[in-house]
Amino acid sequence: METVKDITMLTRRTLFTTTAAGTAAAVLPRIGRAQGRPVIKIGVMNDMSGPYRDATGQGSVVCVQQALKQFNSSAFDVQVIAADHQNKPDVGAAIARQWFDRDGVDVIMDVPTSSVALAVNTIAKEKNKLYINNGGGTGDLTGEQCTPVTLHWAYDTYMLAKSTATQVSKLGGNKWYFITADYVFGQQLSRDGIRFAKEAGSTVLGEQRYPFPATTDFSSQLLAAQSSGANVIGLGNAGTDTSNCVKQAHEFGMLKTMKIAALLMEITDVEAIGTDIGAGLYVSATFYWDASEGTRKLTKSVQGLMPAKQPPNMIQAGCYASALHYLKSVTAMGVDKARDGAAICAHMKAMPTDDEAFGKNRIRKDGLCLLPSFLYQVKSTAESKGKWDLQKLVATTPAEQAWKPLAEEGCSLAPSE
Repeated sequence: METVKDITMLTRRTLFTTTAAGTAAAVLPRIGRAQGRPVIKIGVMNDMSGPYRDATGQGSVVCVQQALKQFNSSAFDVQVIAADHQNKPDVGAAIARQWFDRDGVDVIMDVPTSSVALAVNTIAKEKNKLYINNGGGTGDLTGEQCTPVTLHWAYDTYMLAKSTATQVSKLGGNKWYFITADYVFGQQLSRDGIRFAKEAGSTVLGEQRYPFPATTDFSSQLLAAQSSGANVIGLGNAGTDTSNCVKQAHEFGMLKTMKIAALLMEITDVEAIGTDIGAGLYVSATFYWDASEGTRKLTKSVQGLMPAKQPPNMIQAGCYASALHYLKSVTAMGVDKARDGAAICAHMKAMPTDDEAFGKNRIRKDGLCLLPSFLYQVKSTAESKGKWDLQKLVATTPAEQAWKPLAEEGCSLAPSE
């Protein structure tokens, strides 16, 4: 494999070479150079070329590298490899097997697209290797398919749906219509959004699902939402699908009379749409780059290395935070013991988290990192003071209320607190 000499060279051309499995991959430089020290290897697997490339992709790798720089262990070296799973479960599973069996990877991180996340989850359990999910939204990772080696950071479908549907309903959005990507992530996102909209007293007037990832024209779904009489469109999708829905809704003049609640939308998507189109759009997240001194400090550290010089989003911030917490646990346990997936996972659950992205929090018994959730609204052009000054906080859901209760999770590891 080609070795990248410096992290500033991480362009789309230099980041990846092709592995025997036919997937894009790269080896990034080790942190630390002392001979004879043990090496911990982190594998960042995500979408490098498809609809989630901006939400995860190279930016997730950069944020993991920031955790390594910040921690700078003197006891062991750290190496990062990256691969594109192409949003295909069979490709993701093949990469995971190769990484664990042949390449000596100790932990896999990120893994957007819920179907791929669940496939990798199965392989990690089989191999007793740590899996930290940041990009996949399915709540099943801490529910029915929870394992002793799995942690879930940054967000899931339940949290996004509860924050968005509950808080937007309180703000007057009381008649909903959902447009849903027809795969695990979208189905769970809209299912939970419908539930929480109803529990908040709203009416759900319909839902349309579309084939993923084969859809770019959302006119039929949008016109159905418009004719339903809804005043809120709930988008159960992500990435370029969400952006295209918003742009097409604008073209139809729908945003003059309807609000859009994007159940998952990253800041790169908001910037690509622009405040002229996106003003008033609702979106939930656990991280925003300008929320606190810590988030601004992290952003300043990584933004120059990010694609298009963008600030990190909650998935990429989750990669930073979880990598930092992992390295702290490896140091506390020692490298040999930390190679045991169940052992390192248990240690990480027992130790409180503390990082610039999210502050001080804790990991629940089912592997879920509990974070507060925030509802943001996209600013108008007049309100925005710069390219990335795009969102304003309108509501907060405390961590203990934002996530599915353990009693509802169905996780065999943690039936209750």
